[in-house]
Amino acid sequence: MNRIEEVRRRHAAADEGGGPERRERQHREGKLSARERVEQLLDPGSFEELDKLVQHRCRDFGMDEQVIPGDGLVTGYGRIDGRLVYVFAQDFTVFGGSLSESNARKICKVMDLAMKTGAPIIGLNDSGGARIQEGVVSLAGYADIFLRNTLASGVLPQISAIMGPCAGGAVYSPAITDFTFMVANTSYMFVTGPDVIKTVTHEDVTKEKLGGSMTHNSVSGVGHFVAQDDRECLEMIRELMSFLPLNNREDPPRRACSDPIDRADPELNRLVPEESDLPYDMKEVIHRVVDDGWFFEVHEHFAKNMLVGFARLDGRPVGIVANQPAFLAGCLDIDSSVKGARFVRFCDAFNIPLITFEDVPGFLPGTDQEFGGIIRHGAKLLYAFAEATVPKITVITRKAYGGAYCVMGSKHIRTDINLAWPSAEIAVMGAEGAVNIVYRRELSAAGPDARAAKIDEFNQRFASPFVAAEYGFIDDVIEPHETRLRLINALRALETKVDTMPRKKHGNIPL
Repeated sequence: MNRIEEVRRRHAAADEGGGPERRERQHREGKLSARERVEQLLDPGSFEELDKLVQHRCRDFGMDEQVIPGDGLVTGYGRIDGRLVYVFAQDFTVFGGSLSESNARKICKVMDLAMKTGAPIIGLNDSGGARIQEGVVSLAGYADIFLRNTLASGVLPQISAIMGPCAGGAVYSPAITDFTFMVANTSYMFVTGPDVIKTVTHEDVTKEKLGGSMTHNSVSGVGHFVAQDDRECLEMIRELMSFLPLNNREDPPRRACSDPIDRADPELNRLVPEESDLPYDMKEVIHRVVDDGWFFEVHEHFAKNMLVGFARLDGRPVGIVANQPAFLAGCLDIDSSVKGARFVRFCDAFNIPLITFEDVPGFLPGTDQEFGGIIRHGAKLLYAFAEATVPKITVITRKAYGGAYCVMGSKHIRTDINLAWPSAEIAVMGAEGAVNIVYRRELSAAGPDARAAKIDEFNQRFASPFVAAEYGFIDDVIEPHETRLRLINALRALETKVDTMPRKKHGNIPL
């Protein structure tokens, strides 16, 4: 056999992975193979594979008789919408996708190349964990990957897709990355599995309940997106990439905008109920303002009282942060504060302007929140907004009460443009509660008409957006239908914004 034929033979062996029988088992379970996933993710014909012929080095436990080129990991680089990305995909058909020393070296190599070239890293995870036969060498490989995740954080976008099992130490690499995608019914993540939990705590729990896609997307907040199958997951990653720059030195990619810049939507004038205690859907506000009504929501199922996600204005990607009055009246609580803070810091790291839609009656009261550390967790959101140097614009649609007013992108924490709708109420607390405190003695002997008059007086004297505008805390009170135009004009004015932080190694965010 000549050398060319030997190359072809080894390449063919790598392409086969664990063989057709195991690949067919993947398909029966509703999963694509590692190579199929890479092909689906990247532009057709753009993938260049690296280390295709690498093999494991373990010679114990009969492993020397089980050698497959590539060793169960596909790595390389390619293009998404013509833009460079680096990718690795674990092949569950080879040793259950377990991480070996060779696997770790392959992953570290593409991560190092990504750092050198300034391109995102996408990991497609489908692994049973560390390769037991290799012992501490496999564990060392995980640590090498964790270090690179940390060094790349805030420098390159890092995306993880959980497309099968991801357990034990393997979960910490996705946890460090920026966004985690999961697939319904086929993916799960946990540090210790159901069997260990039953032994230690005597709890009976299934893999799906313990670490399934909806558990992590709605309860723990570890997952940011859930897809119905592998193909949808990979398409969602491609969509996310359309909003992101390749690295922290670039601006996010702009698109041609066919949606008129001055498009006015009269429905916005009627969207906020006159009664301040009635809910409405903040998503409708967002959809009516952004380009083509498209809002790519992040963390959709977690902490629903806060909305975060990406959209475009005048073709330019922006990060949206918004209170959702349709859930918990839009109150800030522990989960929503952490959700918002992480998203704000991501946008700031990657030069994505922040648009805040505010309707917040305050922080959620209760012993669960206080004992759980709402002070510390709420401070994370405050810290993130204050630290951010990207263009920041806030629109107050209705309530902006108490400390929550300060936290949600107020003028006092370096927000550039602050606008309010006529329906805005900016005060220490709601009018009814304030009147009960301020005029308690006076109203104790008066009738209900006197109380209603005091509430109206309080709203006019203290809560009106025009009062805040007189102090310069609000730049303008605008009609709701002109929100889109005003946001786009503000973004254009802020395109050359430069803001700085005091010289320091890093701050100490209240983790």
